[in-house]
Amino acid sequence: MPTAADSITCYLHGKDHNRPHLLSQAFTADARLQMQVQTAAIHFPALTAGRAAIAELLVTSFNQRYENVYTFCLGVPPPAVSASWRCDWMVVMSEKGSGINRVGCGRYDWRFAPDSGLVQSLHITIEQMQLLPPEVLPALIGWVTKLPYPWCPPERLLRQAPDLPALQPVLQRLGGFG
Repeated sequence: MPTAADSITCYLHGKDHNRPHLLSQAFTADARLQMQVQTAAIHFPALTAGRAAIAELLVTSFNQRYENVYTFCLGVPPPAVSASWRCDWMVVMSEKGSGINRVGCGRYDWRFAPDSGLVQSLHITIEQMQLLPPEVLPALIGWVTKLPYPWCPPERLLRQAPDLPALQPVLQRLGGFG
């Protein structure tokens, strides 16, 4: 049986690396995804039901628009057997068409099926999503590729962040660690 951390890691690798097949190792077939978007910089439906629909939304469709995706869960992984887990997250990605970079953050609230360890429900809160020009991609990639993935201590992420004014709202939010 996968651990809670295994399920979360499969989700992140599936989403970030455009591997929808990995979501079968992350979510139950009838999983539910709720999204609470608190910024106008990105849009998602409020509710998505079923692993296949979640994979379509967060992997297949997502990766048609974005590349260079790095999503970090901040802090330590959950205990092996967990009913639920909450963690802050940060994402860095670039738009394929425009080259615009996005750096966002928020909170994940996970619930796991007791019989399988797979994600039964996920509530994603998107609190910040900053847009940065294409020319800062090398600085962003230089930053995120030096961080431990997908679990990263928030203080390390903050300490190694590039000095880009547009990052400040995200870094300030993460500096409070929730």
